[in-house]
Amino acid sequence: MNETWELFASSFWPIASGAITGTIPLAIVSFVIGLVLALVLALMRLSRHAWAAGTARAYISLVRGTPLLVQLFLVFYGLPSVGVVIDPWPSAIAAFSINVGGYAAEVIRAAILSVPKGQWEAAYMIGMSRRLALRRIILPQAARVSVPPLSNTFISLVKDTSLASVILVTELFRNAQEIAAFSGEFMLVYLEAALVYWVICLVLSAGQTRLETRLDRYVAH
Repeated sequence: MNETWELFASSFWPIASGAITGTIPLAIVSFVIGLVLALVLALMRLSRHAWAAGTARAYISLVRGTPLLVQLFLVFYGLPSVGVVIDPWPSAIAAFSINVGGYAAEVIRAAILSVPKGQWEAAYMIGMSRRLALRRIILPQAARVSVPPLSNTFISLVKDTSLASVILVTELFRNAQEIAAFSGEFMLVYLEAALVYWVICLVLSAGQTRLETRLDRYVAH
């Protein structure tokens, strides 16, 4: 029992540091890039041009219809076969960003569509262009609506970063794998890794609830 607790204590910091230096930065960078991509895709889906809407629809369908692990393998192992070699970290960021873009695009599109059409009409009446109305009136309102689903997407992404271990990215789960392989205590170490993921998600969920409460103050009931 003493040896078990000693292993638990000694392995906690390497696993937690993997979260601090690997998992969380990987999730944040991928999410930010993915959001930018998602906004572009959402606006393309709402475009009057059939080619733009069709391209965005095909992209979203492809991303949502294929596993994230396959997308990760295509970027890291598939691209070198056509002469494009990317290091593990950029590969993971690219794959996760592509995935987030596909899922978050529909969230943003739905949030934009949830804004009453009267808001558009009022903007046009005071002389605003479509682009200006979108930037100053529609997107700020859509942002508040999209906070809960986008927060859930980010929390899911934090857990999905564990897949980066298969392409040798040093993060929380990769560190846990190395400790488990060295010690032979797979159950204990993997449970410890699960505990760290759980704590991170609890903190993020609490932050999400606080943000939603804060934004709810500006919404008329």
